[in-house]
Amino acid sequence: MSEEKKHNYSADSIQALEGMEHVRKRPSMYIGDVGVRGLHHLVYEVVDNSIDEALAGHCDTIDVAITASNGITVHDNGRGIPVAIHSKEGVSALEVVMTKIGAGGKFDKDSYKVSGGLHGVGVSCVNALSTHLRAEVHRDGKVWEQEYSRGKANYPTREIGTTDRTGTSVTFQPDPEIFNDTLEYSYDTLARRLRELSFLNKGITLTLTDERNHDEEGNPIHERFYSETGLQEFCTYIDQNREQLIQDVIHMEGEVNDIPVEVAMVYNTSFNESLHSYVNNINTHEGGTHLSGFRRGLTNTLKKYAEESGMLDRLKFDISGDDFREGLTAIVSVKVMEPQFEGQTKTKLGNKEVTAAVSQAVSGMLRDYLEENPNDAKTIVQKVILAAQARHAARKAREMVQRKTVMGGSGLPGKLADCSEKDPAMCEVFLVEGDSAGGTAKQGRDRLFQAILPLRGKILNVEKAMHHKIFENEEIKNIYTALGVTVGTEEDERALNLSKLRYHKVVIMCDADVDGSHIETLILTFFFRHMKELIEKGYVYIATPPLYLVKRGSKQGYAWDDDQRDRLIAEYRGKSDAAVGVQRYKGLGEMNAEQLWDTTMNPENRTLRQVTIENAAESDNIFSMLMGDDVPPRREFIEANAKYANIDA
Repeated sequence: MSEEKKHNYSADSIQALEGMEHVRKRPSMYIGDVGVRGLHHLVYEVVDNSIDEALAGHCDTIDVAITASNGITVHDNGRGIPVAIHSKEGVSALEVVMTKIGAGGKFDKDSYKVSGGLHGVGVSCVNALSTHLRAEVHRDGKVWEQEYSRGKANYPTREIGTTDRTGTSVTFQPDPEIFNDTLEYSYDTLARRLRELSFLNKGITLTLTDERNHDEEGNPIHERFYSETGLQEFCTYIDQNREQLIQDVIHMEGEVNDIPVEVAMVYNTSFNESLHSYVNNINTHEGGTHLSGFRRGLTNTLKKYAEESGMLDRLKFDISGDDFREGLTAIVSVKVMEPQFEGQTKTKLGNKEVTAAVSQAVSGMLRDYLEENPNDAKTIVQKVILAAQARHAARKAREMVQRKTVMGGSGLPGKLADCSEKDPAMCEVFLVEGDSAGGTAKQGRDRLFQAILPLRGKILNVEKAMHHKIFENEEIKNIYTALGVTVGTEEDERALNLSKLRYHKVVIMCDADVDGSHIETLILTFFFRHMKELIEKGYVYIATPPLYLVKRGSKQGYAWDDDQRDRLIAEYRGKSDAAVGVQRYKGLGEMNAEQLWDTTMNPENRTLRQVTIENAAESDNIFSMLMGDDVPPRREFIEANAKYANIDA
């Protein structure tokens, strides 16, 4: 194939695979859901097209703007979508891209070697789910445009001027008929994704502008994301709130068996493993063959070095793969021409050939680093030995816990008031702060499907604790035992086994005060670090008890915030000056059983907030900042966010 054909991105490079008539009827099939996540997914689909241009070497700037009307504009300086008439479809290639599901240059290997996105639905899906979309193309010295309404072209592609640049600009307005819960874009959510993309694609500038909000000088809120070194900076960003064990980020970038591989890793003094993996910019939450390759290369190379150094001679038990990853933060990014995804959320890489490619790349990188940096190598091996000793102690503590599980025959925790239903899908357990509130919850619950586990005081902060200390903590032991889960397999001693999970709703129910919020955060930290699968499967929730009871005579109502309280006061008072009573609930124990059931536990009335992980790297950073040893970042966070806090008198 000639070089000319390889780089000839023309109208006929666009291939239409199928129609898009079902997108509006079944939007969740294409974008996951029609809630907040799906709304933001529309932006990611358009940005992915621009990133593909960047991966192909034709774009280095991508600008995203939230418009004043809460629409989105994405502009890039790529080649511009072709606008000539498509030989098969009989309309412009631009119209094919915008109105045909699965149409785009990424299906033509001559146009793009790799591309992001999971399903190839692309911008046409965005078009179908928008009331209005306008595309403007700068290409071949001319400016072209076409507008659409709910996926259908309003007129043929038309020339509207001349230009001395290239690129594509897409502006769209999400359809309220589809997104009926919310049309409000979150600046922070978009900023997190663009920051992540800047790390994964070094040398590319991404910007985000919020035309809805302005700074003190009257300018729209604006942020620029750019990374010179890519994953090295990403690793430093994730690890910024941890104490480093070694100063340098270990980094490699190369191509093995035609698969581009990039890895960055660093060790810190924590006891947690933090691995993040990406395929074609897609966050592979469930891991896959590239992560398996990383673990294999890391373990084999470090173990060989440690054995040859003689530092393991006095150790009385074997080193495991887990020991080499304690205190490790690593990012693995691969580019695969035809990725095969599997797993529940289609974010687990299945390409077998990637395992060997990543393993070889990591082995070579790490071997060179250890030889060139003997002091760091010694420090890492010493950390591994400490991890092995702690794991040995943790195994004994864990075995003590698991002997007390239901399957072990020693029964459930004495504090647990269990439910009578045995189907986990029907059951829910409330983790309640304190024995007093626990007693009220036990009286108010529905015994058929609701279990209550009171927790005494504040559980251990697992962010700063060695693993054996975690299993020795009484409250954490009770959580493991009550849930029925076990830890450890032959392959992975820290793997969580959910096959015996007894409840598919785990509800954290704490007081609506500062202490309650702290306990909530401690429990969430425990789940994020040691039971992340519970969160990923959607099993973890936070209860929302009311803050106020408002009463006047026989009338009474509950309020969850100050505005709601003020509205109830005004409603009950009417035009008179009659006194309206307001009770501020500082604790669950201040409610009687009936009130707690009506407001917080009754499925027909309550509001549960499901805990999700939108961005694992960002969550990792936040938990280490809030719950770790490094005080200055936490102080800065508190100072920056103090205006949002409710301080109890």
